[in-house]
Amino acid sequence: MIDPISALNGLQSAISMVKKASKVANELGSLAPMIGKMFDAKSQATKAMLQAKREKKGSNMGAALQIEMALEQARAFEEELKMLFMQTGKIDVWNKIKARQAEMDLEDAKEISALKRAEKEAKAKDEEMQEIAMIIGGIAFVLLLVFIGISELMSLCPKGGCGR
Repeated sequence: MIDPISALNGLQSAISMVKKASKVANELGSLAPMIGKMFDAKSQATKAMLQAKREKKGSNMGAALQIEMALEQARAFEEELKMLFMQTGKIDVWNKIKARQAEMDLEDAKEISALKRAEKEAKAKDEEMQEIAMIIGGIAFVLLLVFIGISELMSLCPKGGCGR
């Protein structure tokens, strides 16, 4: 797991790198790799902060503050990026990017849902197998007791029979 502070620092440095590069770049296309890295850093920072929150490392207020500040910084930069596309007359490209992002987010949500469903099914199957193993073990134990009882009965009663 990546350290949340390192992830946030990575996000901040990626944003500042893209801002500096956008001032000297002649074309938006040349910024695409850096912008992609910035959004990767945003994703990593968000995941790291949420993981830290799940593991209860630190206070809830601290975790919430860090998550929201990082997301706000990324949101503000995204607005700046949108304005950059508008200023260069490439708003149609921006709209296509946002549409593709929405499609990919939907696919990710479906994949996550499928993984959760598969985990739930695997857990249910494991529980069922444990129940079956316990039933088989119980039946084997009862059969063992019956066998021991019959064996003891046979050894206590000679060939003539018991109770005569």
